[in-house]
Amino acid sequence: MCARTTLTLSAHLIARWLALRDDPPWEPRYNVCPTQDQLAVRLRDGEPEAVRLRWGLVPSWATDLSVGSRMINARGETVDAKPAFRDAFRSRRCLILVDGFYEWQAIPGAKRRVPYAIRMTDGVPFVLAGLWESWRANGADDTVETCTVVTTAANPLVAPIHDRMPVILDPSAYSVWLDPTTPPAVATALLAPYGGQALYAYPVSTHVNTPAHDDARCLEPVAA
Repeated sequence: MCARTTLTLSAHLIARWLALRDDPPWEPRYNVCPTQDQLAVRLRDGEPEAVRLRWGLVPSWATDLSVGSRMINARGETVDAKPAFRDAFRSRRCLILVDGFYEWQAIPGAKRRVPYAIRMTDGVPFVLAGLWESWRANGADDTVETCTVVTTAANPLVAPIHDRMPVILDPSAYSVWLDPTTPPAVATALLAPYGGQALYAYPVSTHVNTPAHDDARCLEPVAA
C-alpha cells in the first residue's frame, strides 16, 4: 500500500522539474498523510495543470466525504473494474508528485512496525500513478476534488518491507497515463512494479508515525 509520502521540493523547483508555466500551490512536505492534500498534475483542456487534491478518493455517488479515508489506494489489478475507481480510471487519471514514500515493516515478535523511507538513490523527485474525482455534498455549492494512489505488487527492494508499493511511472509514460484517449489496456499495462532507476530504502524513526509531525526529522535515518 502507500499511506504516507513526501514532496520536499520548493514550488519553484517543482515548476522547473515539470516545465510548468507557473509555480504550483505547494510548500515542502515531509509527511503527507491521508485526507491531506497531494500535489498532482492532470490535464485541463489538453494542458497540464498542477493542483492540490485531497488524498482519499470520494466517488461522485458517495454520500459522505469520510468514504475517502478508505480509498487512499486503488489496486492496479482491479482498478478498471471496481465501481469506486473505474470511471476515474477511464477519464480522470493524474500524476501524483513525490520525492519519497514510507512503508512499515512488521518484525516478528516486535510490538511496533519499523518505518522505512523509500527514495531515489540520487534524491530526484518522481511520479506515482493516480486517479482523481470531484464530489459535492447534497445541497452544497462547492466541490471537493480528491485522489487515490494506484498500487501494485512490491518490487525486490520493497518486498522485504511490504508486499505492495505505489506504481512509479517512467517519465516516458506521463503523457500516456494522463491522456484520456489512451486505451484502457495500454494504461493498465503501465501498472507494474517499478524496475527503472534505482530506489533505496532505509529505516527512519517512529517520529513519522504521528501525522502532526511534518519536518525533516521524519526522513532522518536511524540504525536498523
